[in-house]
Amino acid sequence: MIAKRKSRLKRLLSLNQHRKRWGATKHAAAVPEFEGLRERIIDAGEVRQTHGSEKSIDLHLENLRREFSGQSELLWHHAKLIVMIRREFRTPETFAQFRALWEAEQEFLCAKLNIRWLVSAADTFAEHHEDKHVRAVAMMTSLLANTVKMQESERFVRNTGHAQPDETRIALLQTELVPLFEGMSVFTVGTDDTLRNMYWRLEPFFAVAPAGAILKAVWDRFQIEDTVFARMRALHRRDRTGWWN
Repeated sequence: MIAKRKSRLKRLLSLNQHRKRWGATKHAAAVPEFEGLRERIIDAGEVRQTHGSEKSIDLHLENLRREFSGQSELLWHHAKLIVMIRREFRTPETFAQFRALWEAEQEFLCAKLNIRWLVSAADTFAEHHEDKHVRAVAMMTSLLANTVKMQESERFVRNTGHAQPDETRIALLQTELVPLFEGMSVFTVGTDDTLRNMYWRLEPFFAVAPAGAILKAVWDRFQIEDTVFARMRALHRRDRTGWWN
């Protein structure tokens, strides 16, 4: 059974929620000059990715600063806005700043943010943007990324990361349909046009700013990182059915 999300009223009355945004005012200064932030590099020592979140927003944002050590301060600013939106601190105003950042720095953010923060940005647009088309494209990004995350997580927990392709099974797929469930069948490794056709259908959505650019960036990264897409790409041999740029 899926737990219901707390209502807005319950969140408003939640002491825990108030504690999580206590002190956020000092982090919501006047809108900064993006170029200056983009050029400044954070020096916070050894990079350490956050795991979970602190109740104190000051401590949580400081932990995030270490995550972006050696990178542009603009990326930390982007993360701070997401944190404040998720903690429901002046949500309309903070989301307006978030939108303004993406309108001004879309190319830089798509190039420099890692997949984690690209998906966080997509989740933010999916939840708060007033345009349903932007929300839909952002949700496509989140769905794609979390599906890959689940597949790769199962690969980890089953310890199958070092498994090698079975050439006899690959050969079998060239001549036989191998059922999965509910009418679905195994991807014909090496020749299948399923992903190419899906890419063709995705292409028009890349133009839906700003969520489309995030979708494109995440898709492209999945073709080169150690994902099922990249591993299938390595086995593909029919040029006209390729699904990567």
